[in-house]
Amino acid sequence: MRQLLLDIRPHARPDLARFVAGRNVELMAQLHAMLDGTAAERMVYVWGAPGSGKSYLLAAWAAACETRGLRVQWGGVEAGAIVVADAVESWNEARQLAGFAAYNQVRERAGLWLAAGSVAPAELPLMPELKTRFGWGLVFQMQPLNDAEKQTALRQHAESLGFQLDPQVADYLLTRAARDMQSLLTVLEALDR
Repeated sequence: MRQLLLDIRPHARPDLARFVAGRNVELMAQLHAMLDGTAAERMVYVWGAPGSGKSYLLAAWAAACETRGLRVQWGGVEAGAIVVADAVESWNEARQLAGFAAYNQVRERAGLWLAAGSVAPAELPLMPELKTRFGWGLVFQMQPLNDAEKQTALRQHAESLGFQLDPQVADYLLTRAARDMQSLLTVLEALDR
């Protein structure tokens, strides 16, 4: 009788400590200040190209909140002490109305709001009132990582998966695979299987 190994390892959980900031240092400082309760501004909108790391960053920040015992409301359509909303450019009319109400409630109650989209608030295909709200707080454009920063991110992700990434393999990935971080991490996880 032969035993078969099942590939049931959990995916590496997004971790703020493993996020390579690159030129996004101010954004990271703001998110840490929000976590520590020292932020003057509690409403943040992040925008950038697909694959730039927005979704990972939101998930990592939400996980950091939960690690501190804070409850995170995902989606942006219901109010809570902490609300995280991703891909807001895809919201239909009903979600926009709910998101507008949730944003106002979070702001009135001095909660924390972190949202992300693919374009700046003024360019969002949303109702004007909601675009204005997203622009009220701090707005950060997610800056892409350079090659050295991508190599660091790949090494850290490999370590979270339980293996060491040879620098030559990282170089190979950067020259042969799609260059956005989401694609690079997907290839790295496939190599681990």
